[in-house]
Amino acid sequence: MAEIDANKPKKAQGKAKPPEPKTVAEAKELEKIPAYWQLTDDEVLLRSPAPEDEFKTSDSWRVFRILGEFVGGFDDLATITRGVSIFGSARTHPDYPMYAAALETSRLLAEYGFEIITGGGPGIMEAANKGAFESGKVSVGCNIELPFEQIPNPYLTKSLTFKYFMVRKTMFIKYSNAYIIFPGGFGTMDELFEALTLIQTRKIRNFPVVLFGSQYWRGLLSWITSTMLNEKNINEEDLGLIHLTDSPKDAVDFIIKTSSAGEKAAAEDLI
Repeated sequence: MAEIDANKPKKAQGKAKPPEPKTVAEAKELEKIPAYWQLTDDEVLLRSPAPEDEFKTSDSWRVFRILGEFVGGFDDLATITRGVSIFGSARTHPDYPMYAAALETSRLLAEYGFEIITGGGPGIMEAANKGAFESGKVSVGCNIELPFEQIPNPYLTKSLTFKYFMVRKTMFIKYSNAYIIFPGGFGTMDELFEALTLIQTRKIRNFPVVLFGSQYWRGLLSWITSTMLNEKNINEEDLGLIHLTDSPKDAVDFIIKTSSAGEKAAAEDLI
């Protein structure tokens, strides 16, 4: 399928960004460069008010921009009824095994009528969107404004950009029937534990949360079991919220069996 012009990556404007720091020392040096950090709306919202702040630039007025993002997101995603969100590192190269696994998982989900939702960037996100896009199915990217522009990957049939993480995370939860978490960093962990918290506290109905890559997640799951559970900070039943796998087919089969969208699709003879 040909790329959609509207979804092709836009060339970044201005100077090329500095190389990504590999150590804390390098990061501290880069912070000294003028305009290295671009002020984001999230940073403005989350910083403490200053005495000289005018009322019309205050948090009370900023609520209207946040409201506008919610309304726009709800309108754009209103037709997504069988969404599955796939998360993972933006740093995963196309020649890595996890990239291929994410692509295959997404392709299988798309074939079964699921719509794929990602953060819209490179790495695992790109692989997941590519699997759906090449299958001729719905491929959604919910991008986020960052200090350095994250260019949307070219495999999106629907592309959204958010200024606020909380609005973007609401879209992932609201329009997803399941989460698949591939190896990733802090952002990936954030999405994982937010979903588990919402399910555990019954803020949302229990939906499938799949961890892909047993070797990557083994240490975390061991710590959760030996420390969190041992200290009685979680219950044994909470461990049942997570499904661990190394197989794209197993991940998809689990979602079909346990998600409301999978049950609905089966009832309608879509599977």
